[in-house]
Amino acid sequence: MTDEPLLLTRCDASRNMHRFYALNVDADLFHGSALTRHWGRIGTKGRFCIQLFGSRQEAERQLALILRRKLRRGYQAMPSKTGI
Repeated sequence: MTDEPLLLTRCDASRNMHRFYALNVDADLFHGSALTRHWGRIGTKGRFCIQLFGSRQEAERQLALILRRKLRRGYQAMPSKTGI
């Protein structure tokens, strides 16, 4: 898993739906990990949620669970910006 945020989008013009969902796992100050979630309508500042975990593996497990859920709901992963 890279330290770069994972960006998902879901757009459906017929339903006026233009959403984003970003996930990122980072180290916290207490030797654990934090899963940061940022979501909302594209073009707005959206909302944030930070979940703390005892290890990076736990945070990545939760990230994978959320990712599967979002992909089932129609979100698509945006291409990575590395190498550009």
